[in-house]
Amino acid sequence: MSPPGRRLFFAVDPPVGALADLDRAVDPLRDAPGAPSWTAPERWHLTLLFLGRVADEHVPRLAAAAGPAVATAPPMTLWLFGGGRFGSLRRPQVAWAGLDGDVRPLVELAGRLSAAARSLDLPVEDRPFRPHLTLGRWRPGRPADGALTDRLAHYRGPAWAVTEVRLLESHLGPKPTYETLSAWPVG
Repeated sequence: MSPPGRRLFFAVDPPVGALADLDRAVDPLRDAPGAPSWTAPERWHLTLLFLGRVADEHVPRLAAAAGPAVATAPPMTLWLFGGGRFGSLRRPQVAWAGLDGDVRPLVELAGRLSAAARSLDLPVEDRPFRPHLTLGRWRPGRPADGALTDRLAHYRGPAWAVTEVRLLESHLGPKPTYETLSAWPVG
């Protein structure tokens, strides 16, 4: 049985055109030997802060605290850029696409969201925020080609404006879905 609460995270969504462009770049890698288990492109997003399970009574306060954190964010233009992995070459864990453009304001926004969650005594990871879009995950014990994402090294997607930050609830299962609980405009 799962612990009580909702699986929450804050995210920014690249527009459909940017995701379609990235999907075309990733497509030749999908069936490569040692490829990760790819995430469906319709589930791709940029996670700013993953909170895990949050008790229902904290959700309204979290949404209220997030509003001012997002309100101070300046307009931002980003593009998906390059690729890489978390984990070692021999034991890769996560395949990702990187970001370029107004990354510093995005990192600062993630920091303000983290501070807002901490102010409510919600547990937040201490590791630094590394902006990326997760493309897939390698399963432990299966053949893995950690160099596969190096083929995206020269990838540069189209530029796009960050328009909003969303607070999402993740519903796990055979076909995982995300539900928007709140959203705030950026810039």
